[in-house]
Amino acid sequence: MGEQKMEWASVRSRLLYEMKEGIFKDKKRLPSEAELATSMGVSRTLVRDNLALLEQEGFITRRQGIGTMINKHVLDVTTRVDLEMEFSEMIAEAGAAPAVKILEINTIFCDERIAEKLGIRENTPVFLVSRLITANGKPAIHCVDYLSFQLIKDYTYQREDLEKPLFYFLKKFCDTDVYMDLTIVRPVLTDERLAKIFNADVGVPLLRMDEVGYNIDGQRVLYAEEYYIDGVLEHTMLRKKI
Repeated sequence: MGEQKMEWASVRSRLLYEMKEGIFKDKKRLPSEAELATSMGVSRTLVRDNLALLEQEGFITRRQGIGTMINKHVLDVTTRVDLEMEFSEMIAEAGAAPAVKILEINTIFCDERIAEKLGIRENTPVFLVSRLITANGKPAIHCVDYLSFQLIKDYTYQREDLEKPLFYFLKKFCDTDVYMDLTIVRPVLTDERLAKIFNADVGVPLLRMDEVGYNIDGQRVLYAEEYYIDGVLEHTMLRKKI
């Protein structure tokens, strides 16, 4: 991996790359923490923390006396429901070219359902962003994001800022972030509105995810309605015995 200072976005992403496509692709184990820290130009503590995260996510298994085992069967999964991944990254991982189209940007007065999801009062102003994410030009994911308008601290955002993941918007313009989310997954059928968005017939099955995002203080900062059409992404969930 070279002796120079690591320039990747994170140690985690670098290790994932090296295990999937790089120098550890055909290896069964990772080198020691000390060797990884030296070759990546980072501290051993940073390597240890990221290895703990990768083990939690199932990509590796650390066994005393044996070392850090690489779980190829987990690395080969393209789409994980249990991991927080950006839509464009998810589609790229599946081998397709992603693109984002803004369908609507609006400020609404929330109804009882949206108010309950965000933990705010009914008729409170809510910022709404509706997007369509395509894979090789084919509709793949439709997402409607809601956040309380009161969260916004900087109003200098432009339309192109909303073409990026809403996590970026929350961090830059609301000075907060999604630390975790709780998601309800259910099957639904396309109605006339969704059929038009997905360029599909009415009654086509979709996977719907209702997500409520919380910041590190436990405050609800985001509610998202996500719809996935079949045949583009394959969703896998990793479950570990505890």
